[in-house]
Amino acid sequence: MPTYIEMPKLSDTMTEGTLLKWLRKVGDKVAVGDVLAEVETDKATMEMEAFEDGTLGELYVQEGGKANVGQKIAVLLAAGEKAPAQGETAAPAVQSETATPQPAAKPVESNPTTASSGDRIKVSPLAKKVALEKGVDLSTIKGTGPGGRIVEKDVLGAASSPTPAKTNPESSIPEVKTLPKSEAKPATIPPGSTTRVPLSGMRKVIAERLVTSKTTIPHFYLGMEVDAEPILQLRSRLNTALESTGGPKLTINDFVLKAVASAVVRVPKVNASWEGDAIVEYGSVDISVAVAIEDGLITPVIRNAQAKTLSQISSEMKDLATRARSKKLKPEEYQGGTITVSSLGPYGNESFYAIVNPPQSVILAIGSIVKKPVVGPKGDIVAGDRLTIGFSGDHRVIDGAVGAAFLVELRRYLEQPSLALI
Repeated sequence: MPTYIEMPKLSDTMTEGTLLKWLRKVGDKVAVGDVLAEVETDKATMEMEAFEDGTLGELYVQEGGKANVGQKIAVLLAAGEKAPAQGETAAPAVQSETATPQPAAKPVESNPTTASSGDRIKVSPLAKKVALEKGVDLSTIKGTGPGGRIVEKDVLGAASSPTPAKTNPESSIPEVKTLPKSEAKPATIPPGSTTRVPLSGMRKVIAERLVTSKTTIPHFYLGMEVDAEPILQLRSRLNTALESTGGPKLTINDFVLKAVASAVVRVPKVNASWEGDAIVEYGSVDISVAVAIEDGLITPVIRNAQAKTLSQISSEMKDLATRARSKKLKPEEYQGGTITVSSLGPYGNESFYAIVNPPQSVILAIGSIVKKPVVGPKGDIVAGDRLTIGFSGDHRVIDGAVGAAFLVELRRYLEQPSLALI
């Protein structure tokens, strides 16, 4: 019997996928693990691998076409088999951009790491973990494992090399972005006219989730302004030391994430979600971090953040943000967070309040660091660096006093950042 390849469910909200590119053509022989195609979900671009050996017999969905989850998109044939006639396949329920009905398919999600250029990098899970911990750019390493795969010893060798790995440019403001000014596109719509832009799968999901959040979650809001000078000073000293050793530099956002993780440990009630007849409290701090991509927003997760060092959080966030913007995250890398951090600081926005990201109960909105006159320790007016944080909470799960207690702890770790390093 032919083996049908079906559109997989690659995220909890995915109902259909877009076949971006076939990497094999009809008649090609494929083996288990070979990458067959690239599929765009509502949140990321995934690589589909063959789950059986065979010959690619027919493609039911062409590049650019869409298929519902579980529908056939291609067929694999064993030796001597022939592709079934169109009528012998399941009823077509595939939507393509040309509106031509087509059948559909069942891939296995791949597990690659990708360089910023989009090229696929073969790397073992252990090597990837070590690279994240040591801030090593995998695209600069030549693998010595089977088939050129990068293994642990390759990463350790690169980490001890005097040549520094590539890192993101230093920034004195949070790295997480929503709509970079440099990427803003000029208006191309003629004056007096209008244009209709179809919603992408991601935009649809964002709209649905935000409406659900604002209409079903009783939000309450708290605000706090903290002295950012201690973070700026500590970051400057650490980056000077890291520069001398070729290490990746730290961003303000790294300090914020570390402080959030530490504060949650002190006030764990904010690390919870609503489940109708119960409140679920989580033992690990899994921080979702809002990262803007071309057609929406995605929140990769720093897992077990309370157990990670500042440098580990920094390296992991750089890697996640890079792959988020190229839609190369795996579902487990952006699902299941317990608290969210969002930032508009890079665009000069001093303060704002965000919408709770269900089923979580808290989202933190990080503004920009602003130099302004403040009252000094002697009662005099001095120049200060201030950072404003907005707190949005689900009042079903936490009360105002709990939120305020959390902000007190967060302020402590931000204004005394060395405490979070102990």
